[in-house]
Amino acid sequence: MEHATGSLLRDGVILLGAGLGFVLLFRRLGLGATLGFLVAGAVVGPQVLGLIGDAESKLGVAELGITLLLFIVGLELNPARLWRLKQDIFGLGLLQVVACGIAITAIIAVFALFSIPAALALGLPLALSSTAQVLPMLQSSGRLRTPFGERAFSILLFQDLSIIPLITIIAAMSRNPADAGGPPGWILVLYTAAAIIGLIAAGRFILRPLFRGIGNMGEREMFVFAALFTVIASAALMEALGLSTALGAFVAGVMLADSPYRHELEADVDPFRSILLGLFFLTIGMMLNLTAIAERPLFVLSMAAALIATKTLVIFLIGLAFRMTWRSALALGVLLSQGGEFGFVLFAQATNAYLIAPEAASLFGAIITLSMATTPFLMTLTRRFREEPIIGGEREGPKADGANAVIVGYGRFGQTVGQMLLAQDIPVTLIDTDIEMIDIAGELGAKVYYGDGTRLDLLRQAGAADAEMILFCIDNDQITADMVEAVHEAFPRASIYVRAYDRRALIKLKGSPAKLVVREVLESAVKMARAAMENLGIDGSEIDRSEAMYRASDRERLRIQIETSDISAARAMVAAQQPWGRENNT
Repeated sequence: MEHATGSLLRDGVILLGAGLGFVLLFRRLGLGATLGFLVAGAVVGPQVLGLIGDAESKLGVAELGITLLLFIVGLELNPARLWRLKQDIFGLGLLQVVACGIAITAIIAVFALFSIPAALALGLPLALSSTAQVLPMLQSSGRLRTPFGERAFSILLFQDLSIIPLITIIAAMSRNPADAGGPPGWILVLYTAAAIIGLIAAGRFILRPLFRGIGNMGEREMFVFAALFTVIASAALMEALGLSTALGAFVAGVMLADSPYRHELEADVDPFRSILLGLFFLTIGMMLNLTAIAERPLFVLSMAAALIATKTLVIFLIGLAFRMTWRSALALGVLLSQGGEFGFVLFAQATNAYLIAPEAASLFGAIITLSMATTPFLMTLTRRFREEPIIGGEREGPKADGANAVIVGYGRFGQTVGQMLLAQDIPVTLIDTDIEMIDIAGELGAKVYYGDGTRLDLLRQAGAADAEMILFCIDNDQITADMVEAVHEAFPRASIYVRAYDRRALIKLKGSPAKLVVREVLESAVKMARAAMENLGIDGSEIDRSEAMYRASDRERLRIQIETSDISAARAMVAAQQPWGRENNT
């Protein structure tokens, strides 16, 4: 027992240390964390340094990372948003998976001379892209909530959902005698439908009351415990039925997506997801057969190029069919051109089903890894082709002009901020995407540059690296805590100020490094309340006391809501202010 514990600790130190070092290096090179973990696993694994072995035993635990990833994806997708994106998810997503899967299968069968079952077992998984790589890229560039980002997200979501039918297809083609007694595919479909209905019912009648009780108790640790229990129990139910554990976690996330505890759950689960997902990629890197890859480098390179070219072309054509501009369709094709993490999972399933040899799984795992490495470079190389022309004539993009402050968004809010700073001779750089507003501001003597100020590259172009302040004055709650974190990491010298519409938007920025977040509706509401009391003849000192009491109560309530990530927290304090008990979101 002591030897096993010592070995586990030693392996943990080596894996975490290697992962930390390589991820930091790959982040600096702009290649992303996923590739860093894969390379770290390959280096410390049996193929190179041989510091750690037995990757298969670690993979079972590491696959929880994929499960938690799907749970968080589900949390981000409340039923209303799922319904709104239904056409892109079940139209664009379905067409992408089917068309790319068939095209890649044909290439493998014709040029690599695999049998049809083996080509399907390899080609269909390669149609899936990397959710773990693409979502952070969209988030860091500020495009996740844009129409383009939502289409990319819809495709990724359908790809994640398609794991279940892909596993069913592989099981149906299995040559493993142990699988012969398994249930037929139509039974698995019934199991899936029954399990989803059961999970939804459990979420409504068990999970929500459970989390409500925990919230009333104020036990933060129990939120973590209950969140992990929810994910693992949902995954275990699916596994017991022979279905995808990832689907169970995803459904559990969707069940809680529109609950008041969503942000709390996401914050509690995300650290576990990050660690276990990193461990998953580390173990995949350890399992890569580098000898087989070294014996056929030309095959790996040519198949990776064929994969990237095929997916880019197919997705580009599908995008055009869905009335996207050719630039947006090209951007979507390049963004989703790589293989994904679920390919490794499906290759393992195909190996266990005797459809492909372990060497083939390693070769195509290397093809996925190589394709993932190319995505950041391809996005950079194709930028000038992908960027949409500016409507209504050319507008000048931002440039570094030595300004102390960069203001993103020059609408009614940004104009007040900018004009007050300019009145004090503080140089500012103004950025907006509204062509009409830019033209009107130019007529009034204000120089406003055109561009999406939520993109790090454009902020850098605007001189954010040397600015003392970056002020986000845009509306629609486009600024998230992750985005502020990314901006702070890229431009640590600048203080960050954020406009938030109400307290819901402010709670979403919990934990962000913003120096100040301003609720735009608060001060105007307080001013109107003061005017109303003055009209009733209330004494000025009493009005001041009423305002002071409100602000103190509001600060305390907001502190509790931010700590719990729950807009309904401290409801009794609202009731004291409003006898009818309605929530105040200012």
